[in-house]
Amino acid sequence: MEIPIHNQKGERIESLQLDEKKFGGPIRKRLLREAVIMYEANKRQGTACTKTKGEVAGGGKKPWVQKHTGRARAGSIRSPLWRGGGVSFGPKPRDYSYAIPKKAKKLAFYSALASKIRDNELVVVDDLKFDEPKTKQMNVILKALGINDSKCLVVTSKVDEVVWKSGRNIPSVRIMPYTWLNAYEILRTEKILLTKEALGYIQE
Repeated sequence: MEIPIHNQKGERIESLQLDEKKFGGPIRKRLLREAVIMYEANKRQGTACTKTKGEVAGGGKKPWVQKHTGRARAGSIRSPLWRGGGVSFGPKPRDYSYAIPKKAKKLAFYSALASKIRDNELVVVDDLKFDEPKTKQMNVILKALGINDSKCLVVTSKVDEVVWKSGRNIPSVRIMPYTWLNAYEILRTEKILLTKEALGYIQE
């Protein structure tokens, strides 16, 4: 499996051989689904909280006597059946995060990348160089590579402040180093722009 490498002008300059074991296998859709659910669960704050009838203020006195009123028995005006009462089985603060096995996470990562390669949604550039932060220059590069109209994820080999500043004002562009990349980030983006160096680290 080969993938073309372009320069910043959008010209194809060479091709890179990809590891068949990592990128040539089947797309594991079920595993990708499990990975996405895990990553989304781990993002949940889990701060939703409701009060039970014992936590709502008031309701200490019995509203009326138990018998001979003709009405249903009632012990508190803070019963979940009453307006202003507590909530039965409502949400309480909790931790939603969990982890799938490391091997499964790794397989999901390479499966997500392989799906982008097969759909021609992954573009590799030899390098991203800016003398100074320039949003206009970033737009020119994205247009030359044919990804300026898409929701794009730019992946670099390290935290590059100049590249980040050049793309942070473009609404459809997000920038991160390859160490932050995972299956969820890959799948939620239309196009991925990888530097050659970052792809080399990912293969290793």
